[in-house]
Amino acid sequence: MTSAGRAVAGALGATAAAGLAAFAWGAAVERNRFTVRHETLPVLEPDARPITILHLSDLHMAPWQRAKQEFVRSLAVYEPDLVIDTGDMLGHEDGISGVRRALEVFEGAAGLFVHGSNDYFGPVLKNPFGYFFESSSRKGKRAPELDTAALDAFLTEELGWFDLNNAVRAVELKGTRIELIGTGDAHIGWDRLGELPGMVERMREEVEWSTPQARQVLTLAATHAPYRRVLDAFASHGADLVFAGHTHGGQVRIPGRPALVTNCDIPPEQAQGLSVWRAGARSSFLEVSAGLGTSIYAPVRFACPPEAVVITLTPVKVD
Repeated sequence: MTSAGRAVAGALGATAAAGLAAFAWGAAVERNRFTVRHETLPVLEPDARPITILHLSDLHMAPWQRAKQEFVRSLAVYEPDLVIDTGDMLGHEDGISGVRRALEVFEGAAGLFVHGSNDYFGPVLKNPFGYFFESSSRKGKRAPELDTAALDAFLTEELGWFDLNNAVRAVELKGTRIELIGTGDAHIGWDRLGELPGMVERMREEVEWSTPQARQVLTLAATHAPYRRVLDAFASHGADLVFAGHTHGGQVRIPGRPALVTNCDIPPEQAQGLSVWRAGARSSFLEVSAGLGTSIYAPVRFACPPEAVVITLTPVKVD
């Protein structure tokens, strides 16, 4: 072999070794390197009490994933005033047992949830490169149906959380009046945006607040997949803060760069973190979680560790 050939072979070997090392890190280390991202958002009235929200998303839980379950349990130390779960809790036909173990510590805490498609249908083996060309689809796949009813019963009856799939609620929390607006998973077309205006209008007409009428009303919205049409609809209904998941933050990223893929039509730079979503003259804060899990058929993360988000709503500063 010539010196040039040896150089090429050496370069290819080094590239292959680096790729294997990166894959090993992503599969064995980073996907289990659970983190907590902290955000502070001054949106409450000057004399309001701070509100701590724990945002969970995309657990994709399998029954054997004990480290993930223990991490979620450990988040109870933050004593959240409200837990918001934006879906894809299940990741296996028997995932409900892992979800139960992870979330049972939040019994008695206020909470709400919306579903992602993986709360209805189990994971299937797919070509990961398909994400670069279009949003992933289950078309042509035979996905196992999951026990969504058992999941809902646990969340609503045992934990006492609100089911916000294509639903609205009005609550008071630590003296702040809060409107809650949610949709089904837009990724599979289960968001009924046409019904949203009527639901919101009826809620606002019928609600009876115990706090003075002059007090602020904070509007929080939740959806699984942050498609533009859903975010625009939330903004048009006065949402102050929108919670979403689904993107996994890109899951495999180039360090320091936006997500390579989002699996929906949100701009890549807004696929993770706290940003502002603008729809015409309206705007909402947008919080997108990178989530805590992955599909059991794609168990790797790179430059995008799994995360839970603790967001503290604080009073606005008055000069």
